[in-house]
Amino acid sequence: MGQDSIDAFNAARSEGDRVICDALAAQIRAALPEAEGKIWHRHPVWFLGANPVVGYSRQKPGIRLMFWSGADFGEPDLNVIGKRFRDASVFFTDPAQIDAQALQRWLDKARLIQWNYRDIARNKGVLNHL
Repeated sequence: MGQDSIDAFNAARSEGDRVICDALAAQIRAALPEAEGKIWHRHPVWFLGANPVVGYSRQKPGIRLMFWSGADFGEPDLNVIGKRFRDASVFFTDPAQIDAQALQRWLDKARLIQWNYRDIARNKGVLNHL
């Protein structure tokens, strides 16, 4: 179900966005084969042990690739917007902007550096390291 629903999400995008989404999904699947990918809050998201680690969505500036714990990756190309959550992201408007080596590095860090988003409600909004 997960891969099919993500493929359907990608297919519903405009041609340019679809190419970006397909490229991101392929590299995420290859780098995190143990992750469960599914549509969550209307966007593709991959989970490790029920904890969200990476996903993408369409926003005004382009396709936003977001890492839930990305603020701690130490990667200058990932933008940290807020302070409350530990997410960081990057926008793509052209598939040529996707740096496969950087993306692989970020995905490796997504596996190793995780905050516990799975239990954030139970922990009353407090994030803990996994």
